Amino acid sequence: MASTERTISDLIQDMLDDLTRAERQLALSVLEGYPASGLGPLSALAKDAGVSVPTVARMVQKLGYKGYPEFQAGLREELKATVKTPIAKHDSWAEAAPSGHILNRFTEAVLENIRHTLGQIDPDTFDHACDLMADKERHLYIVGGRITHTLAEYFFLHMQVVRPNLTHVPSTSNTWPHYLLNAKEGDVFVVFDVRRYENNTLKLAEIAKSRGAKLILITDQWRSPIHQMSDICFSNRIGAPSAWDSMATIMLLLETIISAVQTLNWSETKERIEGLEDMFDQTKLFRKFT
Repeated sequence: MASTERTISDLIQDMLDDLTRAERQLALSVLEGYPASGLGPLSALAKDAGVSVPTVARMVQKLGYKGYPEFQAGLREELKATVKTPIAKHDSWAEAAPSGHILNRFTEAVLENIRHTLGQIDPDTFDHACDLMADKERHLYIVGGRITHTLAEYFFLHMQVVRPNLTHVPSTSNTWPHYLLNAKEGDVFVVFDVRRYENNTLKLAEIAKSRGAKLILITDQWRSPIHQMSDICFSNRIGAPSAWDSMATIMLLLETIISAVQTLNWSETKERIEGLEDMFDQTKLFRKFT
C-alpha cells in the first residue's frame, strides 16, 4: 500500500508529468474535488473525469495501491485525519511514539514537515503569490480562524509595516461580512484554514471569490475545502507528537513571504520603517540605552 507519510494528493501531484493524457485528465479531476471525488463508485469517477474504467485502475496502481478499494480506504483515512480532536491526535502519536526525549522527537517531526512542505512548493507559484501581496494597488485582506488567527495577526502586523492598503478580518466574529463590503475585483485575500476546517472561513472565502477577489490559501496537507476556489494554495505539513498540530512550517512560510514582499517594496518599506521608528521615539515605547 502507498506510504502513509504523504497524502494521496501529494502522490498525484508528484507524478502528473509522468502520466498519459487520459491519466492526467483523471488526476486533475480527482484533485479538483479532492478527496470526495474518489469516494464514489469507480465507474462514477471515470465518467466524471471523461476517461475509461481501465484508466482509473491503472492510475490507482501507479499511486501504489493494489486496487480501487484500497485507494478509497486511503482517502477515508485522510478524511478521518482532517476532523481529529486534540485527544485523538495525542493518542495516535502516543501509540507509536518513538523512544527518545520529546525535544528530539518533536524537532524531528517538525523538520520532516518542513522538508515535505518545501518539496511541494513551486518557486514560480511562490513568487506569483508574493507579487500579488506586494501590489499596493490591490487591497490585501488577511483572514485567520480559531487557532490560526494568531498566525494571521502576526502576518498582518508585519505587512502593516511593509505596505499600506490592508485589513485584518476576524473570521470568527459575526461582524466579518462588514469587512467584505469594500472588497472588489482584483483584491487579495490571504486565508488561513487548517483542520478542523471552519464554516465561517469557507463562507467568507466564497463571498470574496464571488466579488472577484484573488484567494491565497494557507492550509494543511489535507487541504481546506477552500482550495477548490483558491487561486494559489500552499499546503503545509502540520502533524506532530502532540494533542495539537504544529504551526512551525506555516510560520516558516510566512516569514519567508514577509522577507520576499519587503524586498519587492524595499524603498517604500524602508521609509515606512523609518517613520514607524520615529513614532516609537516620540512615544518612548521602547527603552533606549545610550
